[in-house]
Amino acid sequence: MATVDSFKSLLVEQIKDLYDAEKRLTKAIPKLAKASTNEDLGAALEEHLGETENHVSRLEQVFELLEQRPKAKPCEGMKGLIEEGDEHAKEDYDDDDLRDAMIIGSAQRVEHYEIAGYGTAIAHARLLNLDDVVELLEATLAEEKAADEKLTEIAESVVNLEAATDEEGEEEAEAAPARGRGRQATPRSRATAADRGRAASAGGTRSGRQSGRR
Repeated sequence: MATVDSFKSLLVEQIKDLYDAEKRLTKAIPKLAKASTNEDLGAALEEHLGETENHVSRLEQVFELLEQRPKAKPCEGMKGLIEEGDEHAKEDYDDDDLRDAMIIGSAQRVEHYEIAGYGTAIAHARLLNLDDVVELLEATLAEEKAADEKLTEIAESVVNLEAATDEEGEEEAEAAPARGRGRQATPRSRATAADRGRAASAGGTRSGRQSGRR
């Protein structure tokens, strides 16, 4: 375990963590892209894969500026997020839109984790007056935020709406037979009421005849 004895060494540890996270994502993103069915979502994931590969290269430049050899420190947080996403992607879904909605959620949790990590690293690099490092990290942070916004746009404009519409359609289909049964019962109810009415009329007629005889 590395010894953190200065603010700069703290920054180096954070860069190692981000480096591991980005390298893991270069293997995880293709799996999500393959599992997706929405064209816009698949294209967005493929595009961000290319950006992620550039993020790895940028971090290697940061290591060089910090006079450190590129080295990854196992990022347990990212590892957990990726494993969770993989598990969800393998689950059975009644509709492809539901799977796509899950993929977006998993991808955005990853983006938010990275946004927090890069934000912290930038703040520390700025305090150390490492302007070149700040510039590299900010370029990546901007791309992470843009990817998150793109995923939100796809979710709100297409995927989530389609998933919700499919679910409403299924509920209506299930409710239709019940409504049909309710409508079928109405004629029987009316017939029963009519029978009661005729019986009452007949009873009244007989009563009148009996009174007349008396």
